[in-house]
Amino acid sequence: MKIGIGSDHNAFEMKRELFAYIKAKGFEIKDYGCFSPNEVDYPDIAFNVANGVVNQEIDRGILCCGTGIGMAMAANKIPGVRAAQVHDTYSAERAQLSNNAQIITMGSKVIGLEVAKKIVDEYLSVTFEGGNSGRKIDQIMEKEAEYSK
Repeated sequence: MKIGIGSDHNAFEMKRELFAYIKAKGFEIKDYGCFSPNEVDYPDIAFNVANGVVNQEIDRGILCCGTGIGMAMAANKIPGVRAAQVHDTYSAERAQLSNNAQIITMGSKVIGLEVAKKIVDEYLSVTFEGGNSGRKIDQIMEKEAEYSK
């Protein structure tokens, strides 16, 4: 599985640590920035990770900013993407199992690094299986298609 990761300046250190952590677990990982602690706007980074998912450059994405909110909002503007803001392992599990979220977002000012690592572990350890949830995701994607015309 190939993972894409990105952050703004608020979560630069968290992203660096998570990048190394994910790589050490044997995943292929692509860094979409930012590449320094200098202030940067998050939308383009979120768009790039989301486009990476849509274009099948990566299988899943992890985005971090101060709260995770802005990254989720931005990533979800790319048609076909489901990004979920998570701050605990249960939400990370359900983001994938119930919602087939290709991207999770986290806030570095909300959770610490060790919690973020556990969230990443949980998110990457499960796979969407469809079932009743598949029907609901189909409904979401159909509605999105209506607005994309």
